[in-house]
Amino acid sequence: MYLEELRTLLVRHARPEWTTAIDGVLISKVERSDPPAPSMTGTVLAVIAQGAKRLALGDRVYEYRAGQYLVASVDLPVTGQFTDADPEHPALGFGLTLEPSVVAELLLQAGPGDAPRAGGSALPGIAVSDAPDPLLDAVVRLLRLLDEPRDRTVLAPLVKREILWRLITGEQGGIVRQLGLADSSLSHVARSVRWIREHYAQPFKVEDVAQLSGMSVSAFYRNFQAVTAMSPIQFQKQIRLQEARLLLATHPNDVTAVGHRVGYDSASQFSREYRRQFGAPPSQDAARLRHTAHTTASALP
Repeated sequence: MYLEELRTLLVRHARPEWTTAIDGVLISKVERSDPPAPSMTGTVLAVIAQGAKRLALGDRVYEYRAGQYLVASVDLPVTGQFTDADPEHPALGFGLTLEPSVVAELLLQAGPGDAPRAGGSALPGIAVSDAPDPLLDAVVRLLRLLDEPRDRTVLAPLVKREILWRLITGEQGGIVRQLGLADSSLSHVARSVRWIREHYAQPFKVEDVAQLSGMSVSAFYRNFQAVTAMSPIQFQKQIRLQEARLLLATHPNDVTAVGHRVGYDSASQFSREYRRQFGAPPSQDAARLRHTAHTTASALP
């Protein structure tokens, strides 16, 4: 019942850039199953109303389809694709940015025993579950406000808080609750993730990043692996290669300089790891990206 109305609302309000009139709410409408592409997850709730999507994070693969949701508690480098989409039946999805400050506020407001307590060890940064009816109901009511601009400013924040509460008390609540806890294992890992993202081009020692995150080396490595499905060095490599791909889209003829800019001293190593990640050497992939961008642009109305 909820999925049918959710599909109708998503189709009605879908925009090419995925944004909506409600801050933090995104709508995706995808009409073809493109090859896997790299991106960052953000901290987000994603609900699929039609079609299916697959995400790869390190050695983990997450698949979710209509009636299921995904939560990401850390901004992680993933490779993803919609696996069930065509013009007749486009993949349709709802996204909501998860704000740690709002999670923390809800946890403080909850009465004793209303929100399950978070465990001490870090949980995976991504999880998938079936979407219960109360969660889908809240999502539908939030999207209805796109047709009610008079009520949107007052009611949208309230419904977003309800959605967060449904997540906090739901099957993947442990992951979401850790977002709002300043001293959770997830918050320590998130601190190191931000540092690596901001300094991806420079070498580092795991011991130094562990100290920055406030953990012993063994605890840091164990929790980082649990959240990201990667070691810190593997994570850095993923960020470097994603940044390189973005740079190559605007500097396709300067492969060596791009590799050096993202932290590779060896051009051959850069080319080798880039090819392993994206299936083609940097120059060839850059040409393919330019062709795809041109084809997409020419297809726009």
